[in-house]
Formats: sequence, structure tokens, C-alpha cells
Amino acid sequence: MPKMKTKSGAKKRFTFTGTGKIKRKHAYKSHILTKKETKRKRNLTHTGLVDKADERNVRRTLAV
Repeated sequence: MPKMKTKSGAKKRFTFTGTGKIKRKHAYKSHILTKKETKRKRNLTHTGLVDKADERNVRRTLAV
């Protein structure tokens, strides 16, 4: 059986922490920023962790 390929979109979006959790960026921070409040944009800047329910799917796309 051949090796699993990593989805190229996933490898650009996710990184791993030292403990093996998956880091992600927040959505809604790429365009149409004029109508969003400064506080909201600032809070979207920080990275978050992938939820436990989605972790299995993300690991599959990363072929881990």
C-alpha cells in the first residue's frame, strides 16, 4: 500500500505544539476588515487549538 499524501492546504494551515496538539489560526481575518471592530480583529489574531472532535480529521489530512 502506498504512503498517505499530506493535503497541501492542510500543511499550510496547521502546526503542531511541543505536546502534540494542533495549532490553528482564526477565520474571518483575511478581508473586509473595515466593518469589523478593532477589538474583534485583535482577538482573531491569536492562534487557537483544534477541537478534540476535529482532531482526527485534521491528523488524517496531515497524514500523521
